[in-house]
Amino acid sequence: MIRPATAEDWPAIWPFLRDTVEAGETYAYPHDLTSEQARDLWLERPPGATVVLEEDGVVLGTAKMGPNRPGRGDHVGTASFLVAPQARGRGVGRALGEHVVAWHREQGYRGIQFNAVVETNTAAVRLWESLGFVVVGTVPGAFRSRAHGFVGLHVMHLPL
Repeated sequence: MIRPATAEDWPAIWPFLRDTVEAGETYAYPHDLTSEQARDLWLERPPGATVVLEEDGVVLGTAKMGPNRPGRGDHVGTASFLVAPQARGRGVGRALGEHVVAWHREQGYRGIQFNAVVETNTAAVRLWESLGFVVVGTVPGAFRSRAHGFVGLHVMHLPL
């Protein structure tokens, strides 16, 4: 079940957000991010939204979405995703991705732009491509991967 995230979900989201950031492979958030700072970054306010995917009362993943830019850029959306380690490979990311695409369509966005998909995160790149996103450019060496050193960040786009 995918539903809007609430403040009460934060204790379930924080551990896998923290671990994902500390792993150093997918998010460019500061490694010393506090729970409060992360909560402020992750829990979107309108016109954006944050959701969780829950199964049997356990949060398995989360996504945040909304306009990519304010003002004259607010017709293009963006989103970010996290899947709990124990839920990877179970379709949680795909379900959240499909939800995000539908949400943007329902809200009247003209497209979705992912600003920073780490090129070595091949599972995410494959998933977004399977949902119709294309890589429109790659910024070389824009991400410091813990495992791979300096790697590119893809900008990916899906017209709606």
